[in-house]
Amino acid sequence: MPHPIFPQEEFAARLARLRGALAARGVAAALFDEIEAMAWLSGYGSSLNRWRCLVVPLIGEPFILIRALDAAVCRERAAGVEVIPYRDWEDPVPALAAALARRGLAEAAIGLDLNSYALSVNRHAALAAALPGARLVDLGPLANELRLVKSPAEIALLRRAAGIADAALARAAAACRPGSTQREVARAAMECFMELGADPSAPGPITAVTGWDFLHGHLEDAPLRPGGVVHIELTPRIEWYSARIMRCVSIGPPEPARAQAAETLAALQAQQIAAMRPGVLAAEVDAILRQGVVQAGLRASYDNITGYTLGLYAPQTPRTSDFTRILHPEAHWPLEAGMVFHVYASAGGAALSETVLVTETGPEILTGAPPGLLIGG
Repeated sequence: MPHPIFPQEEFAARLARLRGALAARGVAAALFDEIEAMAWLSGYGSSLNRWRCLVVPLIGEPFILIRALDAAVCRERAAGVEVIPYRDWEDPVPALAAALARRGLAEAAIGLDLNSYALSVNRHAALAAALPGARLVDLGPLANELRLVKSPAEIALLRRAAGIADAALARAAAACRPGSTQREVARAAMECFMELGADPSAPGPITAVTGWDFLHGHLEDAPLRPGGVVHIELTPRIEWYSARIMRCVSIGPPEPARAQAAETLAALQAQQIAAMRPGVLAAEVDAILRQGVVQAGLRASYDNITGYTLGLYAPQTPRTSDFTRILHPEAHWPLEAGMVFHVYASAGGAALSETVLVTETGPEILTGAPPGLLIGG
């Protein structure tokens, strides 16, 4: 069956780029066991209840080793990829070694990502023992780096997700009223996600606002009171592609100092986004916000990044954000057209963020909610 979103030509182009990189490294095949890499290269990924992997030979068709329970749905999504199933009580590593041997790869250079969250120390040892004639080569974050520049089809998904983020934010902000709770705010966002076609998922962090390091706080059930502020970060996904937006919502008129902080952050972030053009160094983009916040007296120091790459986020991944490229003072790499970032700022009891696409002619903000502090209810 064809993939519901991407044509087979898209996967062929991704594999061609990968194989070009493998050839340059002298690698005969590459093994990927992180769900994002598997899904991006094949169209299918699954959880780690049982170990699974995608193998892409330099010559020949890719194959996926997977538990038999998931073989049928894997075949539906991973068109053109051979599916090799194993039973739940079987060790998948011998099955992988046999599949490689049948393809003449048992003594080849096999690439993998030694930083993969799916590749435990024991798993790596088992692979080395099952493939004594092979040379295991660390490819590092190759698959993540290949995903940095988005295709038109990927950008279309992110645009749709950004539109849902805007709509859900409006509904969530309307739920921020005296007597309501953060849980009701989260419910409003989640209902909007489902209604508008996003994947079933949690809304994102929703919590109380304090200084600047409140972004990943916990959902609380206490009634909202006048003068309080709710932090909302929404992370809707469509076919696992996520756009993101952050705003703070005041329950009633905000404190003047907080309102001023929000205005300052919005102005600085607008300057930062305006600088996001192809060829500009990431550190220069980062400095606009980082230095501006400190110079404005909103923070004594800025100890976190100001942005990171967006794209494919599987629901089972342990990484809630993609830090393949992040904005910080030592980021000496240039922005490229087709990259998509979540840029965010927090200080003075306020926070905001946008999803930004870097185009050939400059930045395009995919999210569209009003900047600054919102008023609930």
